[in-house]
Amino acid sequence: MQKLIKTVCLTAALTLAGGCSYVGVYKRDLPQGNLVTEGMVAQLQPGMSQQQVVDVMGSPLLEAPFNANQWDYVFRLDEAYGDVEQRRVTLTFANGQLADIRREGEFESDIELRSPDGVGPAVEGTSPRADMPGPAPRTIPETGGTIPTGGSPSTDDALND
Repeated sequence: MQKLIKTVCLTAALTLAGGCSYVGVYKRDLPQGNLVTEGMVAQLQPGMSQQQVVDVMGSPLLEAPFNANQWDYVFRLDEAYGDVEQRRVTLTFANGQLADIRREGEFESDIELRSPDGVGPAVEGTSPRADMPGPAPRTIPETGGTIPTGGSPSTDDALND
C-alpha cells in the first residue's frame, strides 16, 4: 500500500513539474516581407514611374497575378513574446505611373527590429571563430625583428622581379 502511495505521489509530482515548466521555450521575433516605414510612404507621389517607386520602396512583395498594375508591399512582425504587427501598402498604376496609394495598419510609430546578436542560437553559416584575431607575429630577440605568421608562401618568380 505504501509503495502504491509513493508511486502515485511521484507520478503526480512529475506530471505537474513537466506541465508547468518555469524555463519555457526560446522564441525570437519573426519579421517577414518588405519593411515599410512612414518615411518611405511619404516619399511616394502620384505620377511617379514604376522605376521611381522601386527606387523608394524596393521590389514589391506581391504583384497581383491578374493585374500587373497593382503592387503590394506587406510587412509582418510576429514579436516573440508580444503582439503581431502588420503593415500593408497597395500601389495601383495607370499607364506606368502611380495612381493610387492605399495603407493598412499603423504607420505612426516606427517598428523596432531587434538585432540578431542577442541571446539565442547562432545564425546559420557563421562561425564563432570568425571574429577571433589571428596569431600575433613572434619577435626575434637577437635582431628585434618579427617572424610573420600565416600568409601565402613566396615563389621564386616573386623573388626575381
